[in-house]
Amino acid sequence: MTTTSFPGPGLGQEQWAQLKALAVSLSPEQSNWVGGYFTGYADAARGLEGVLVAAPPVAVPVPTAAPAQRRLSLLYASETGNGIELAESAKTHAETLGLAVRVQDLARYKAGALKDEEDVVLIASTHGEGEPPQPALDFFETLGGRKAPTLAGVRFAVLALGDSTYEFYCQTGRRLDERLAELGGERLAPRIDCDVDQIGEGRRWLTTLLDGLATRDAPAPAPAAASAGPAGTATAPRHDEANPFRAEILENIVITGRGSSKQTRHIELALGESGITYAPGDALGIVARNDPRRVEELLDLLGLAGTASVELDGASQPLAALLETGFEIVTATPRFLEHWTGLSEAAALRALVGPEQLAARNAWLKAHHVSDIVRQFPVSGLTPEAVLGGLRRLQPRFYSIASSQDAQDGDVHLTVSTVRYQLHGTAREGVVSGRLAGLAPGDEIEVFVRPNPHFRLPADDVPMIMIGAGTGVAPYRGFVQERAQRGAKGRSWLIFGDRNFRSDFLYQAEWQAHQQEGALSLIDAVFSRDGAEKAYVQDRVRARAAELFAWLEDGAHLYVCGDAAGMAPGVHQALIEAVATAGNRPPDAAEDYVRALQRDGRYQRDVY
Repeated sequence: MTTTSFPGPGLGQEQWAQLKALAVSLSPEQSNWVGGYFTGYADAARGLEGVLVAAPPVAVPVPTAAPAQRRLSLLYASETGNGIELAESAKTHAETLGLAVRVQDLARYKAGALKDEEDVVLIASTHGEGEPPQPALDFFETLGGRKAPTLAGVRFAVLALGDSTYEFYCQTGRRLDERLAELGGERLAPRIDCDVDQIGEGRRWLTTLLDGLATRDAPAPAPAAASAGPAGTATAPRHDEANPFRAEILENIVITGRGSSKQTRHIELALGESGITYAPGDALGIVARNDPRRVEELLDLLGLAGTASVELDGASQPLAALLETGFEIVTATPRFLEHWTGLSEAAALRALVGPEQLAARNAWLKAHHVSDIVRQFPVSGLTPEAVLGGLRRLQPRFYSIASSQDAQDGDVHLTVSTVRYQLHGTAREGVVSGRLAGLAPGDEIEVFVRPNPHFRLPADDVPMIMIGAGTGVAPYRGFVQERAQRGAKGRSWLIFGDRNFRSDFLYQAEWQAHQQEGALSLIDAVFSRDGAEKAYVQDRVRARAAELFAWLEDGAHLYVCGDAAGMAPGVHQALIEAVATAGNRPPDAAEDYVRALQRDGRYQRDVY
């Protein structure tokens, strides 16, 4: 069959384009009917008596509109913000494709509602010992139990987030993917597991998935018209991880006293005209840079020149610059171990790679940095590309904001513990905390804000209990400043723990001033190394069980900030025991009470 490349008799270009668009959308049966339909009109136009436009035969299908678009839900479970950012960026892309889409936090989503979904994409991060994010715990427990819905007719896809330096990498997303399939759901795409430096891959996976849905299930969207602002105006840049703001350091002082076994710093940064805003409970991301001395050390061990040019992300850069700003050269990941095992063929490393060696591998990696592995198992003749292939991209570090923006005239404050320790006979320090310790007022660092919607102040008249250890007290400084600024009347109780009273009572004078002024009702400080026996914040929770339970019964919100491995689980267990004791409840009922606090947003955690 030959097709013409020019309009038929009397057809204009626009008519011809419309006709071609219609022709390619019709089935053979529809084409036959449309031909008869147009013939009828032509006969009528020529004045033939008794000829009517033919009605379609019953057996021949009438052309119909495009199939109804399937609803798409983007659901996320996140504590640190990556899941939220991925879901929001995916929503923006879906809308440009013309997809009907909604985004919802699994912390406020009932598992039973899954049965009413059509297409659902779930983004789930893993925390601690393979646990789901605490705010969404109720969803995951319901989904894993007998009340889980049947998902016949529901199509799903799972993006799992995790950190491969932890034992139960992406465990939450893996279990979720398996469970949705067990319940009868149909996979839209195989699950993807994303390490902390693979968020870009996750974003590309989402884009490809959404593009496929738009092609398969939705009509092609009309091109979006470019919107132009008023003449002479410019949109303020949005500062995020891809476009951080260079903030000037205003103050950088040690706030631990003489004789302290650690160093904690109070750092103030000017946000100036950046347009950056934050709320108490948010975190400040700091762009990481490796110490040039560590870069030089690694280059010497590898026998590579820092001036060697490397092609990465479409641009050529010196190897030394890439190792300083682009890649993690301190923490050794399972990915690097496997990569270096292949390069070195070392039997000792190969013995750690197998899945049955998970615990031994993780323990070994914690005790060996990248440079330690390269030194112990040298490989000669490597290219820069061969080395970079096993390294993880360098990630920003996040710190709980220790201020109220309104109370500090727009500036932002941090409380940072300087990480310093000995390993294999040499001094080591944190990539960002060590660098911050060496900066002075006038120096600049690149920053951006990461919102934390799961760690927010209650209403001004609602009581709150704040539990934190060490630098975990940081967000509460912002909480109390904000409430003082607003003249809030709700009671507040700070339970703070650290090592020694004389050297480690962070912000002591400020807390006492807030208490005198009425912005802080109670201060409970506990110091683990001052007494004959060590005591921690969880011990104070047990000791004050009756009063704490009374506050909770009065509607108080409870907050926990600090170490995810020890402090947070200890406080959680102590809270259950306090409710059981003071509330005269059996353990199961006390656990249900605490779970209800979580579900209602009255028990919030910021753990790391």
